Amino acid sequence: MFNIKINRVIKWLLISDFVFWSGWGLVSPILAIYVVKQIDGGSELVVGMATAIYWILLSVLRVPLGIYLDSVGNEKINYYFMTAGLFAASLVSFGFIFAVKPWHLYLLQAFHAVAMVANFTGWSALFTRHIDKGREATEWGLDATSVGIGTGVSALAGSWLAGMFGFKTVFLFVGLLGLAGSFILFLLKNDMEKKVGRGLYFNFRDLIQKGGEGPT
Repeated sequence: MFNIKINRVIKWLLISDFVFWSGWGLVSPILAIYVVKQIDGGSELVVGMATAIYWILLSVLRVPLGIYLDSVGNEKINYYFMTAGLFAASLVSFGFIFAVKPWHLYLLQAFHAVAMVANFTGWSALFTRHIDKGREATEWGLDATSVGIGTGVSALAGSWLAGMFGFKTVFLFVGLLGLAGSFILFLLKNDMEKKVGRGLYFNFRDLIQKGGEGPT
């Protein structure tokens, strides 16, 4: 059994990431089908445009915001960007429920990109600052593994949900999981104010032995 100790801040960052991306994993296998079937004039080109808007805007804004947050050098500012960004991104899935025109989709994708830039930039700054010395590879690996597993399992679930209950049900679940992920980050608010980072530990052995209620 693994006995991996990680501090409180990293723990909640990992859990939030897992919950949020498990939600968005529900969308990945059905987005193109949703666009073609539910958007007026939906086509392969509309799917490509929507995807391009998201990734290009995300990529263009990421470094400038990173430079700004680094220049401010305030941990609470990073926290607010991270939390507000995740909350705003969670609302996008509810917008998909009501989108009927390509421009609706493009606007949602642009909003999603801006929200995720705020989240990614704040999250990566805090994760890097609070990562446990000597466990850098392990803790980055934990994030990649948990997000990968959550996204993979939810992709299968998303396909089933869409087939059984329709697209709107899927987007509803995505939004609810996204909001849950953002609310988890509220648990870190006091840690940011008190500059608490290393030294508050839990480990997976305790987590398993106590039925999921490890020490914080």
